[in-house]
Amino acid sequence: MQKRYNNLNQLYLNTLDEVYNLYEFENSPRGFAEREILGFCGKLDNPKNRFCYHPQRRQNIIFNYAEALWYLSGKNDLDFIQWYAPSMARFSADGATLPGTGYGKKLLHFGTQNLNQIARVVDILKNDDADSKRTFLQIFSADEDIYKHNIDVSCTLGLQLLLRENKLHMVGYMRANDAYVGMLSDIFSFTFVQEFIASLIGCDVGTYTHQVGSIHIYENNLEKVASLLQNSAQNMLSEQSLPVMPRSDFGVITSVLEYEKQIRSGHMSLHDINAVALDDYWRDILRLFKANTYIRQQCPIDTELMNQLHPFHRLFLTNRHTNKAVVCEQEGALI
Repeated sequence: MQKRYNNLNQLYLNTLDEVYNLYEFENSPRGFAEREILGFCGKLDNPKNRFCYHPQRRQNIIFNYAEALWYLSGKNDLDFIQWYAPSMARFSADGATLPGTGYGKKLLHFGTQNLNQIARVVDILKNDDADSKRTFLQIFSADEDIYKHNIDVSCTLGLQLLLRENKLHMVGYMRANDAYVGMLSDIFSFTFVQEFIASLIGCDVGTYTHQVGSIHIYENNLEKVASLLQNSAQNMLSEQSLPVMPRSDFGVITSVLEYEKQIRSGHMSLHDINAVALDDYWRDILRLFKANTYIRQQCPIDTELMNQLHPFHRLFLTNRHTNKAVVCEQEGALI
């Protein structure tokens, strides 16, 4: 039975509660013990509200934005994503790529025809059949190695786009989803892609529906989930005005990724970021990437940088990192 939620925070916490307390199976695929429910489905009425407001979860929005842009880059390179999540390197068989997890190459360069699936979807909905049910972005491929020895297999089967009454709806289909870790970042990325494609079409964003064959919580996360659920009544992070993506195209994505590369290499200052010819929505994501360079070096984040971040983003950044270190009041910086 499909359940509807206004935002990801509601969907996330309710799903954790359901899988933790009402699980159907306990099993150990590939030796990893888990609690599992089969045939999960949940719908978001407002996919732009793709954040978890529970302060104990400490959502890593810097990684979330990086992963979503990685998908839109058309690449599956390890070098980019491990800068924001070093642990992902362990899933790469060749030390250079993530052909299963890196959905970007499949979205923009699928198969031997090098097919840009997003461009095809946009063309169909704008120029061929606005009511089409064929506009599907395939991710999982039959030629993937699905035997146990391969640890990098696509969890996502595909994403369907449906344009109805000038709103772009998305349905995500996953063969499996880790409810505690993976679902939060997956829905963030998928709805980000949904909002971007809506921008390409020039329409509003509709609903997002998340369908999963096996939704599960691994045993090593059960204690964290229990603590999260027990404290679910505590004050959430403030739901301030959400950053809303402006009308954008792949030229904007290319520019953002080029600037990100300069930030990563240490060749772009805050002043440089503020001077780029992009909407402040994208400049603020670049500011987050700049903040990540301080976090990686375990250095205080520049006070001016923190002050210039969108208040919504600053809220998440402060919540995630103050428990790992202290806020230096003398310097007004986050350590």
